[in-house]
Amino acid sequence: MRFGLPHPPRLAHRLDRDTSGCLVLGRHPKALRRLGALFSGGLVEKVYWAVVEGRPPEAAGRIETGLKKLTRGTGWRMVVDPAGQRAVTDYRLLSADRDRAWLKLRPRTGRTHQLRVHCATLGCPVVGDLTYGDPHSGEALQLYARSIALPLYPARPSLEITAPVPPHMLPALAVLGYDPASNPLEAATA
Repeated sequence: MRFGLPHPPRLAHRLDRDTSGCLVLGRHPKALRRLGALFSGGLVEKVYWAVVEGRPPEAAGRIETGLKKLTRGTGWRMVVDPAGQRAVTDYRLLSADRDRAWLKLRPRTGRTHQLRVHCATLGCPVVGDLTYGDPHSGEALQLYARSIALPLYPARPSLEITAPVPPHMLPALAVLGYDPASNPLEAATA
């Protein structure tokens, strides 16, 4: 991944440990500074998919809260707190059955665990989320960074990248109506 450069690329942003999908890397310090400015300026468009327990009260909406880190002797977690950092997520219900739903999430800010806390706040935690959902679920986290759009050049369209659905999520999404054969990206990797 060095492409002839002396150092390997470094992360321009982060994903939670068990979240899969699109991740942006910078190959040199100048690129990392430029990418960092895009992220901090809110210019990067990110789309996540999540399979959640239950379904949200509305088919689409915005969650806007403060998030604050709460540290205890057993570890830490993020909690909703009006005095915390502003966190905004837009969501849309893509499909649902009686027990679970498939959500499209667009974080407008980039706080730690933001999407997981916001789904739990809606009353539908992400399947497999041991911290904000069922700690005994035994399932892998059903959250992934579906796509990312980077406005790298002012006179050109954003660079848009889409990651294939991770294999551990395909069965849950199929139950909710997702058909990998209808998407060339997934059909090629299935």
